[in-house]
Amino acid sequence: MTSLLFVCTGNATRSVIAGELARAARPDWRVATAGTFVVEGLQISWRTRAALERLGLNAAGHRSTQLTDAHVTAADLLITQEYQHVQYIRRHHPEGAARTATLRRLVRDLPATGPAGEPLAHRLAALDLASVELEPDWEDVVDPGGGEEADFVACAHELAALMADLIPRLGERVPSP
Repeated sequence: MTSLLFVCTGNATRSVIAGELARAARPDWRVATAGTFVVEGLQISWRTRAALERLGLNAAGHRSTQLTDAHVTAADLLITQEYQHVQYIRRHHPEGAARTATLRRLVRDLPATGPAGEPLAHRLAALDLASVELEPDWEDVVDPGGGEEADFVACAHELAALMADLIPRLGERVPSP
């Protein structure tokens, strides 16, 4: 079973939306979310709720949580929303650096498959994520925090497009019943 951890700053919008998209697409995967600078236990905002509803998703039970060693240890892949989140993990959780990348980098660089169905861990290792040079000009999914509802909806649609590209790269789709 694949285990994904989605990381953003406050664990209030981007990581929540990306996590819900992953859960909806792959209910067989373990999906968690966390933030690098969190007020513990906060619910999602009405703007995040509205953006999720536009995608047909719901995270009503979500409460923000700070990224911990346990999160990093449990995840096969840590997917961040900004290059600064990758930097944070490299500094505070270096054991997870080789399994950490921005969502945009994974969409651009992660091969869908390798020779003879190469496992995800091998494809990640080939990317050398622990030392890859980060590129702030294009890696970030912009935080809509403080913006209007339309900004949150636009962010949700951007995440939906990125996740639609990434999910098939991570593993085989479960056949529909």
